[in-house]
Amino acid sequence: MKKTAMVIINPSSGGEKADTYREQIEKKLKTLFEEVVVKETDKQGDAEAFACFAAQNHYDAVFAMGGDGTVNEAINGLAEKEHRPLFGFIPLGTVNDLGRALHLSLDPEEAIEQLSFEHVTQLDIGKVNDRYFMNVIAVGTIPEAINDVDSEEKTKMGKMAYFVSGMKYLLKSDRYEFELLLDQQVEQVKSSLVLIGLTNSIGGFESLLPKAKVDDGFLHLVYLNDQSFLDMVKSVPELIKGVEITSANVTYRTFKQGEIALLSEGNLETNIDGDPGAELPIKVAVLPQHLTVFCGRKK
Repeated sequence: MKKTAMVIINPSSGGEKADTYREQIEKKLKTLFEEVVVKETDKQGDAEAFACFAAQNHYDAVFAMGGDGTVNEAINGLAEKEHRPLFGFIPLGTVNDLGRALHLSLDPEEAIEQLSFEHVTQLDIGKVNDRYFMNVIAVGTIPEAINDVDSEEKTKMGKMAYFVSGMKYLLKSDRYEFELLLDQQVEQVKSSLVLIGLTNSIGGFESLLPKAKVDDGFLHLVYLNDQSFLDMVKSVPELIKGVEITSANVTYRTFKQGEIALLSEGNLETNIDGDPGAELPIKVAVLPQHLTVFCGRKK
């Protein structure tokens, strides 16, 4: 039995039901650890600060109970620390892409009961400028739409909030000129959407990047070869089916470090793990097998 674990709970996650699972996860973790410390977030940045404290004080494990934003914060608190505790989380968000990629149950009670030292794996994480991400960076028309959805809309409408906002933005059908520097190779492209993923699941689509593994040491980049709204529509079936190779409609690349810059006029904000991120230009890199994480049984 290991010594100390910290549980970080975001009480507003899961339709404000996160606190209802507190007793269950404490009871479960006390079968795995001698001491369980529970922290509740009150504001943005709390989960990161708690995880950082756990790393600096050599806790054996850190668990996050919340949505993708809470998990992202916890990972930012652990990344590149000299001591990085085991990491686990209970998915309570709207999309839960990392949970899907790690084969965790999306039923919180079941996910808690499945926690076991027999089910752990290595996890790549990404670095964007001086921050970290666990799943995806998105740039373009659709990410703009996602950034325009506030937390109240997400709580009321779930995934439908993204769909409604997305349709509104797609009618604008903006395309941007980007310069991509991927492992020292430069490419200039015009597209409405650029995605950089670490896992197979993006936006709840579990096969969008079928070649992406949680521990393969690569960033997986996709952009649409769309010069019109019709071109964008043509790319949708390929995205749903899953992108494994470059085609007339979609370009696919893998790389380890790079930069993305905007050549068009104006400013363009990224979306990182479902939340608004840094404006272009950005520097990105993969930190291979950086964390040891609890996972589920592969289906």
